Amino acid sequence: DGGSARNPGALQRDVAPSQSLYQRLSQRMLDISGDRGVLKDVIREGTGELVTPDASVLVKYSGYLEHMDKPFDSNCFRKTPRLMKLGEDITLWGMELGLLSMRRGELARFLFKPTYAYGTLGCPPLIPPNTTVLFEIELLDFLDSAESDKFCALSVDQQDQFPLEKVLKVAATEREFGNYLFRQNRFYDAKMRYKRALVLLHRRSAPSEEQHLVETAKLLVLLNLSFVYLKLERPAMALRYGEQALIIDQKNAKALFRCGQACLLMTEYLKARDFLVRAQKEQPFNHDINNELKKLASYYRDYVDKEKEMCHRMFAPCDSGPAAGEN
Repeated sequence: DGGSARNPGALQRDVAPSQSLYQRLSQRMLDISGDRGVLKDVIREGTGELVTPDASVLVKYSGYLEHMDKPFDSNCFRKTPRLMKLGEDITLWGMELGLLSMRRGELARFLFKPTYAYGTLGCPPLIPPNTTVLFEIELLDFLDSAESDKFCALSVDQQDQFPLEKVLKVAATEREFGNYLFRQNRFYDAKMRYKRALVLLHRRSAPSEEQHLVETAKLLVLLNLSFVYLKLERPAMALRYGEQALIIDQKNAKALFRCGQACLLMTEYLKARDFLVRAQKEQPFNHDINNELKKLASYYRDYVDKEKEMCHRMFAPCDSGPAAGEN
């Protein structure tokens, strides 16, 4: 019954007095460590390949202790998605073994014995020493970043030996990884991934009949770079990448919108208006574009008013009188 994993305490009604909840659960769980230190029960099957070593995984998880009917309120136990890299960000040996047994979309629960969890010390004050824990993990997605890292470490000549399909796949992985980092507000790290993707695509020459594949991939990365530079408060760079995107697709509404935003931040109001009006022409009912035009109108009115006030002060007649003469 998959629903019971959402509330392990609900199973206690069926537990024999001589058995703990975890003892009952363990009887029908699969041993994936070979010594019954990590036990697994699949609640919902996943699809595709198993998680690869050194992959980056996007997961939701929660943890329970024996005799508890709700998750601990701790940073160790999260219901919101989190991106983690195997071998680096995961501190529980049992969790890493568990993830390596999972596929995309899979939901499973695991029992981790102390050796595979928090050991003899526990995690005070939440987790006592020598505690067996129950984790429920949902694997939303994973990226084989190790494959991408190895490819990016090759020389240009070595990369050119691979077919275009491989280059496009690695560039797409880098961009997707950047998107995950962006959603975590890790904008600098996202920027680095986008740039790696762009370098790969710039290096690669393709036959004319396949060049459109490279250009399409470049356009997505350039749009991402323009957006992330806006988040990093570097509008000049955002404009630069937005204009590169427009070279590929001069009517791309997102590129026009990003360029307009960048110009607005740089107080280049006429250029901002040109970009935003062109974007509005492509997508007349886009709320973001229309709201940005309203913001531009408001900023421009304030700018004109300040210019008028400054000109008035500059050209106002000087006061006459003794004080003026002394000055």
